[in-house]
Amino acid sequence: MTITTPDEVGEALVSVERDGRVAVVQLNRPRVLNALSPEMMDALLTELRALDTDPGVGAVVIAGHDRAFVAGADIASMQHRPLSDVLAAQASRFWFRLTEIEVPLVAAVSGPAFGGGCELALACDIVVASATARFSQAEIKVGIMPGGGGTQRLARTLGKHKAMELVLTGRAVTAEEAERLGFVNRVVPEQTWRQEAVAFAQQVAAGPPLATRLAKKAVLAAEETSLTAGMQVERRLMELAFASEDRVEGMTAFLEKRAPLWAGG
Repeated sequence: MTITTPDEVGEALVSVERDGRVAVVQLNRPRVLNALSPEMMDALLTELRALDTDPGVGAVVIAGHDRAFVAGADIASMQHRPLSDVLAAQASRFWFRLTEIEVPLVAAVSGPAFGGGCELALACDIVVASATARFSQAEIKVGIMPGGGGTQRLARTLGKHKAMELVLTGRAVTAEEAERLGFVNRVVPEQTWRQEAVAFAQQVAAGPPLATRLAKKAVLAAEETSLTAGMQVERRLMELAFASEDRVEGMTAFLEKRAPLWAGG
């Protein structure tokens, strides 16, 4: 099944395909290398929210095209935009709402992920990158700075000094360097990047649905809290998982040496 969100000329800004318990959200502005427009951000968030409430979805892949994941923001639309528009724009709240998505998100990156594209990849939980992928917080080169979490996520992932280097210079890094730095999980051949990302997502989606979402929350808590507070969050979430039907099924299946049949509760 494919769900489309049309743009002003009737083309799909975002489309969704299902592969078992994995949903693939395709970004679709190839003529401008998937530059993030407010309309595209709104369409993406709408689809992600719908998938997040679908019990049949265990993981979501956000995919670009061969030529680009997201080449950045839509600079043409931003060039003469006054500050009042920036402050009032619905898209400015996109990044905060993206953090509310509970289903695991896998970024499938080929080609450039620059500016907002790098931030979108960083906001995902797992990043699978083609050997052609490049990442850059390039905002400094057009007179601004990241505004979708790039400075914060890079600093938490890379540390202060490396994050400063990438943010203050806008330097692009290859997929291999990004993997070494720790914000790409896996670099795969350029011919199979999308398939590899879906396969990774299928591994995640095959797990117990409730425990998987709780585990995502626990890991994300590490970015927001101290170690002690994070461990308290982790413990509460583990107790919720322990009270689930899937805990009983998982342990029973382990003892019976069979594959578990997850119920999602």
